Amino acid sequence: MVQPYKHEPLTDFSIEANRQAYLQALKTIEGELGKDYDLVIGGEKVSTEDRIISVNPANKQEVIGRVSKANQELAEIAMQAAVEAFKTWKKTKPEVRADVLFKAAAIIRRRKHEFSALMTKEAGKPWSEADADTAEGIDFLEYYGRQMLALKNGMSVQSRPNEHNRYGYIPLGVGVIISPWNFPFAIMAGTTVAAIVSGNTVLLKPASTTPVIAAKFVEVMEEAGLPKGVLNFVPGSGSEVGDYLVDHKDTRFISFTGSREVGLRIFERSSKISEGQIWMKRLIAEMGGKDTIVVDSEADLELAAQSIVASAFGFSGQKCSACSRAVVVEDVYEQVLNRVVELTNQLTVGDPSDISNFMGPVNDHGAFKKIMEYIEVGKQEGKLMTGGEGDSSKGFFIQPTVFADLDRKARLMQEEIFGPVVGFTKAKNFDEAIEIANNTEYGLTGAVISRNRAHIEQAREDFHVGNLYINRGCTGAIVGYQPFGGFNMSGTDSKAGGPDYLLLHMQAKTTSEMF
Repeated sequence: MVQPYKHEPLTDFSIEANRQAYLQALKTIEGELGKDYDLVIGGEKVSTEDRIISVNPANKQEVIGRVSKANQELAEIAMQAAVEAFKTWKKTKPEVRADVLFKAAAIIRRRKHEFSALMTKEAGKPWSEADADTAEGIDFLEYYGRQMLALKNGMSVQSRPNEHNRYGYIPLGVGVIISPWNFPFAIMAGTTVAAIVSGNTVLLKPASTTPVIAAKFVEVMEEAGLPKGVLNFVPGSGSEVGDYLVDHKDTRFISFTGSREVGLRIFERSSKISEGQIWMKRLIAEMGGKDTIVVDSEADLELAAQSIVASAFGFSGQKCSACSRAVVVEDVYEQVLNRVVELTNQLTVGDPSDISNFMGPVNDHGAFKKIMEYIEVGKQEGKLMTGGEGDSSKGFFIQPTVFADLDRKARLMQEEIFGPVVGFTKAKNFDEAIEIANNTEYGLTGAVISRNRAHIEQAREDFHVGNLYINRGCTGAIVGYQPFGGFNMSGTDSKAGGPDYLLLHMQAKTTSEMF
């Protein structure tokens, strides 16, 4: 019997000792700024002249690290190392593979604040957001290790007299992991170890704005005893290295988390058969969201306002699950809107190294420019209630922004902004609120705030999202508790942190023996 796992607790920063520990971790990270990090190919460190320069989005002058950059030639060497390592790793006992994850989780747990502090610096994550990211990464390691132990003997099937049948799972092969910058530890680690514990070998291409945290994770996996060639670290350009690996005949599957545009590009490219390729590539994709909190007339209005603010502005709205649309039944519209504006005006924006700041910067200049352009669109489409200003002189800071009275078809209500912007739309009644909530090409998360049991059940059936939350915000899925993934243009509904996620990295084999 595999022992169940309770998720990693979040750090209570109201305790002085915990605050001091985090401040010390920030000092440790500051002492390592500007270091060089190598590629890892077949277990060997490879240094290149061409580097990805990772900077602090809260302070553009501060270089976090300089990470060697892979090109197509190095990507090919890494691919062959992964192909070779697969021959032995696929035959390694599942228990041994799981133990590597458990050891890595223990190492990270001991250095938890160090990983979180690095995210505060490299990704601009405030303390609590960074702490939750690290905790989620630990959860993925523990959960997927246990899931592999539960799946290792396959599933029972029927046998007949003089015949014995077995149904088991075998790994796929070499996987390409393309991870995002917004959960630079949790999603990067989770997608990587799910593939590895299932018996596959991988090439990890992390986001170019957060490669240092990925480099640190690769070091941990080595320390945990992962054999050479199982995990190859190949940061580089999406158009050069990413496309090359997605197209490669030896790539068996791609695990991608990121934007709709890039996801669809990978979907199209991975469906084409390269010369010498003898399988259809499998794609695991988690893409964007345009997530709605619906507020019923029969709702706890304070809970509604708090949920909207926390879900819209946590980590500057840079989550695919963030609330970017509030659809409120007209009877309570003004009350909820006004309370959200009040709460938003209390939020502090600044350097996330300072615990008193609720919000830090957005990811980089590209994100800053895109979000500010959407704010200009919002001024044409609706009524700016608060926020709307940005300052990129030192870092990429944007004030939390609320727009009211938007049409359901407005760009602000349809397009993913990925920033601290929430739009309000009025609904005549609950039926119309659900209709508006579903009026998007995405289907990732959503929330309903209501005391009406019939309305709650109606939402459960009719609100078309992969993760529906009732009487809480629409962000913050916990591994093993709320398996995460969405419908439509939100991806392949892969349900990360769920009971069937590892199966996406394996294939079933039936053997039948006559006696």
